[in-house]
Amino acid sequence: MKTLYVSDLDGTLLNSSQTTSEYTNNVINALAEKGVLFSYATARSYSTARRAASGISAQIPLVVYNGTFVIDNLTGERLVSNFFQSDIKNVIQELIDGSVNPIIYSIIDDKEKFSYIEDKCNAGQRLFIDSRKGDSRDNPVENEINLLKGNIFYISCIYDEKHLLSFYDKYKNQFNCLYQKDIYDDMQWLEIMPLKATKANGIQTLKELLSCDRIVAFGDGLNDMDMFKIADECYAVSNAVDELKAIATGIIDSNNNDGVAKWLVENAEAFV
Repeated sequence: MKTLYVSDLDGTLLNSSQTTSEYTNNVINALAEKGVLFSYATARSYSTARRAASGISAQIPLVVYNGTFVIDNLTGERLVSNFFQSDIKNVIQELIDGSVNPIIYSIIDDKEKFSYIEDKCNAGQRLFIDSRKGDSRDNPVENEINLLKGNIFYISCIYDEKHLLSFYDKYKNQFNCLYQKDIYDDMQWLEIMPLKATKANGIQTLKELLSCDRIVAFGDGLNDMDMFKIADECYAVSNAVDELKAIATGIIDSNNNDGVAKWLVENAEAFV
């Protein structure tokens, strides 16, 4: 029986320093050499995910941007892409009119960019932007016209809970929307993606590409709910939110104690 193991990154495979431990790297790399199929599904971009998990040499495709793209881990090619239709520009305008200055992810001239109106950035956005100094995707713009350039695939909003909750309620049935606090700085986020852009859909694509029979998933947050629901087994780290623990097959050790790697050592080789 061929099993696909898929883990979330932040709060699950990554520790509080936003990296994978040497122990986790060694375990996953050793299992991959034996034929264990391990990947990750993350809200991060391909570039930031690769940096955070640079110690892991497993080479099967990855699910990034919460399922917006499935990426070939060897070539960086987008195997599956989900983009918004042109009417998303109306949504972006509504966000701006509502005093929310969104960060817009798009493909411009075949290059991935995140754009924002620089002189409207709030403190939360500035923290995010400053953490990505030197990122080739960084694209500050001066006006709304330039903000809307390119093929848009992801929208991130960082603002107060009251403002963002109203937009979440308005759009949650039209798009894949995530409304949650950042685990590192407790800032409130609203992320908006095309409706088909989910971790679950990305993982199902991986399952088909790799001809796997079953899925085992690991996670900690609300954005892992959909992949837990399609997994044959799903394990929440002990630091996970209660909603995820409630639907998990079991609870494992925390992200800071290498919970995923410890579980894999005890269980994965039986399904090679």
